[in-house]
Amino acid sequence: MDLVLFDLDNTLLIGDSDFEWAQFLISRGVIDPEVQEAKNQRFYQQYVDGTLDIFEFLEFQLSPLARHPRAQLDAWHAEFMHERVLPMIGDAARSLVRDHLADDAMVAVVTATNSFVTGPIVREFGIEHLVATVAAQENGQFTGKPRGMPAFKAGKIDRVDDWLERIGLHWGSFERTWFYSDSHNDLPLLARVSDPVAVDPDERLREHAEAAGWPVISLRGAF
Repeated sequence: MDLVLFDLDNTLLIGDSDFEWAQFLISRGVIDPEVQEAKNQRFYQQYVDGTLDIFEFLEFQLSPLARHPRAQLDAWHAEFMHERVLPMIGDAARSLVRDHLADDAMVAVVTATNSFVTGPIVREFGIEHLVATVAAQENGQFTGKPRGMPAFKAGKIDRVDDWLERIGLHWGSFERTWFYSDSHNDLPLLARVSDPVAVDPDERLREHAEAAGWPVISLRGAF
């Protein structure tokens, strides 16, 4: 059996769900547009540049979850899926996931974006397993803080290790291990698997992939 891991934002999605969720909340007047949009743009650029402070970003990203009841958040998320997420899912991404699932691989999404935002997106792809940054909860209400290690950079390896251990598996349980990603931020996990694949990569990842002889593919042709 193979283990197939996918990054989500700008890999399976033609866009960034983190960024779009904040923009969606701004559009609904849930968070202040002038201050928050500038912060959202700044954090996204820091991510692209590889300089993001993940804990500072998570304070920005998770704090709105703590200010609203779960029922309201779920209602907003349903609108968000329809308006923002579904247009970012191309046929090529759906086909690639289906092919790996048809081969009886264990398929998971591994993403720094929190599990509240990403859970419904991953289910839309028919993927059972999600390894993500976890938004902490108390009594069914989000606290605005992360729980445990964020699934970011080398933290993705730690979170995958923990997930595999919880289900009684380990890296050696698989014949081949795959990871698809667009970002140089994912180089630690890309280097950990037997079959790294660069998907519509940023410039730094493309240079690394070409030097290492990794496959470089695009999932945007069918958008």
